[in-house]
Amino acid sequence: AVVSTQSTGCPNVVSLLSESYNSHVRYGAALALGISCAGSGMKEALSILEPMINDPVNYVRQGALLASAMVLVQQNEHMCPKLKTFKDLFSKTMSDKHEDVMVKFGAILAQGIINAGGRNCTVSMRTQYGHTNVPSVVGLLVFTHTWFWFPLSHFLCLAFQPTYLIGLNKDLKMPVMKFKSCAKPSTYAYPPLLEPPKEKEKEKVSTAVLSTTAKKAAKSKSSSATPMEVDTPAAADKKAEEKKEEKKEENKEEKKE
Repeated sequence: AVVSTQSTGCPNVVSLLSESYNSHVRYGAALALGISCAGSGMKEALSILEPMINDPVNYVRQGALLASAMVLVQQNEHMCPKLKTFKDLFSKTMSDKHEDVMVKFGAILAQGIINAGGRNCTVSMRTQYGHTNVPSVVGLLVFTHTWFWFPLSHFLCLAFQPTYLIGLNKDLKMPVMKFKSCAKPSTYAYPPLLEPPKEKEKEKVSTAVLSTTAKKAAKSKSSSATPMEVDTPAAADKKAEEKKEEKKEENKEEKKE
């Protein structure tokens, strides 16, 4: 809460702590950057968090993913070119089957923090008047212990502050208003939505025919036996009649003798 009012000085304070031998100190340094520099897209904070994503300790990597999402909330590629790199990293970590469960859970939460409130919320411990918001401070305090018990992640909702503006008239109806902006549309454009992976059509591969199999097939054709001769019914009857006549002639000869 003390450093949140001077977010520009936080990277200098925690830069050495991010390289500590104690993994808990590294985890705390990462979340301190995320909370104090939330929604700023500060390059100095991201340069410290980026190498921590490859930390050998799983919950430190989880903290680095959460902190980077806090820093990049309410940012787009025009305002922060590194946004696409981190979003691709979140998606890759979530879909990696060999990744640790704790790190994957951190990537899932990071994806949700970036898109919090339909991309119309930011993380802040201050009210719109600059005073300390006690529920936000308590929510972030409990949220920092997500590595110990994952249901504590819900307390982050207490620190979300809306960044949209809703205008109503005396009848509580939305009036017709027009705003003129001299900035390019890409300056305040929403980040592109996630697209599901496209299924690739399976190409039919022709089966390879070996030279040995072709030779065997040709050899079997050449040495194949001729089809067996089968008597037709008419031919069979004719042969039976011939045999009967032969027997009759033999009987006649025997009688003569």
